[in-house]
Amino acid sequence: MKTVIFDLDGTLADTSGDLIAAANHCFRAMGEGDVLDPDADAGTALRGGRAMLRAGLTRLGREEMEPIIDHYYPHLLDAYGAAIDVHTQVYPRAMEAVERLKSGGYGVGICTNKPERLADVLLQKLGVRDAFASLVGADTLSVRKPDPEPLHEAVRRAGGAPGRSVLIGDSDTDRNTARAAQVPCVLVTFGPAGGDMAALEPEGLLADYADLPQMVDRLLA
Repeated sequence: MKTVIFDLDGTLADTSGDLIAAANHCFRAMGEGDVLDPDADAGTALRGGRAMLRAGLTRLGREEMEPIIDHYYPHLLDAYGAAIDVHTQVYPRAMEAVERLKSGGYGVGICTNKPERLADVLLQKLGVRDAFASLVGADTLSVRKPDPEPLHEAVRRAGGAPGRSVLIGDSDTDRNTARAAQVPCVLVTFGPAGGDMAALEPEGLLADYADLPQMVDRLLA
């Protein structure tokens, strides 16, 4: 089976608002108020919780950041899990594209650097978990993207063969994962980092999910 694997944050759904809120919860606990901005820092949000904490602490001029990040990261995850779908929305036409791919005989799954439990909770709350045959998160295996093995595992769990797959993403991490796995990569241009995607030279650039099935047909012909 040919398989299409999706990244989650910034690819299938805009999760940046809820991620920023969780990070600001931590900064308020430090007595600093809301350090990150939901719009200006959206791109940082999609690089993960530690990246958000590091960005905020840098802005505050803090030194010896790693112990602070290690302390607050679990609190960030707790805050995020408690309010995971307040602002998050699936991107327009994404699920229609998923269903068209499935109708065309493709397996579909998710490979994300979000912890698997949180990814599962979010997909359930968004009402789309059952659309995906596999879900591999940051902690599902002993390695995470850009190591190719999480992508390979997501493909296998979806019933496919790793060499006959394509990764849909939104970052250099996804580009590097696909390159390491020696499979095509499609990067979306509508996320917070969309303007930078062409420089990564993926096999496809996606501006609208309506175009994805035809693009996948071409890449996996």
